[in-house]
Amino acid sequence: MNEAATPWQRAFRVLVTVGPGGLWLLVFVLLPTLLVLLASFLTRGPYGELTGPWGFHNYAKLFHPVYLEAFAQSLLVGVLATLISALLGYPLAFYIARHPQRDLLLFLLLLPFLTNFLIRVYAWLVLLQREGLVNALLGAFGLGPLVLYPSFFAVLLATVYTFLPFFVLPVYASVERLDWQLLEAAYDLGARPVRAFLHAVLPQTYPGLFAGSVLVFIPAMGTFVVADLLGAGRVVLMGNLIQQQFGITRDWAFGAALSVFLMGFVLLSLYLYARLQGERGLKDLV
Repeated sequence: MNEAATPWQRAFRVLVTVGPGGLWLLVFVLLPTLLVLLASFLTRGPYGELTGPWGFHNYAKLFHPVYLEAFAQSLLVGVLATLISALLGYPLAFYIARHPQRDLLLFLLLLPFLTNFLIRVYAWLVLLQREGLVNALLGAFGLGPLVLYPSFFAVLLATVYTFLPFFVLPVYASVERLDWQLLEAAYDLGARPVRAFLHAVLPQTYPGLFAGSVLVFIPAMGTFVVADLLGAGRVVLMGNLIQQQFGITRDWAFGAALSVFLMGFVLLSLYLYARLQGERGLKDLV
């Protein structure tokens, strides 16, 4: 029988197992985040360098109407993309899970990821332009041509297309683990189909719904490539502002403040959800 491990042996096991992952998170996640937070309190120098004085002046600029409008548009895109993904992805996840060829359907769902993200966005640009395929089809029914690009509609459409699989997959995982006996018990107790679904099926898919919503909402709020290409300057999101500050404007201090603000808003949203859901809030996500 092996003797009990000494404290040094336990520490060594923790270091070997958790150490590499912890070091990775420290170097590539925690330290960069702290550097961005530090930069947000500095000032842009004459040549774009970070310099003093320290202060909250970068955060005060966030209340300018231009930046508030960009934040409102980002929030709108995030919310609408999440809702549309839920309306499309929730029944799709059930269809795939109950289909005999679900492996093939999952492959087709993931097939677009084999193509570069920029190419897929450019494809929507070609499809939605005035002489594109969509307007050609609409013209065949006497409905076109419409101004589909550049527009908020084009940005929202491409955003939903891009992140819809991230919603479907967690819901699919929840559907795979469903206890269908609860649905049968609800029918035996006289529940109608809608009520049986709401009480016996829907609660079991809450973890997948929450995980899918997070995986769509967070990147949809922070994206900038879709709005940059399909919005063509008419749709400016927080991601576009951050990209401009770190690129053309070279105001890294204000760009860091924008990044910290956006990250803080997302973390606050997750925290409020966890508080509303109680102790099971973030456990369901995991």
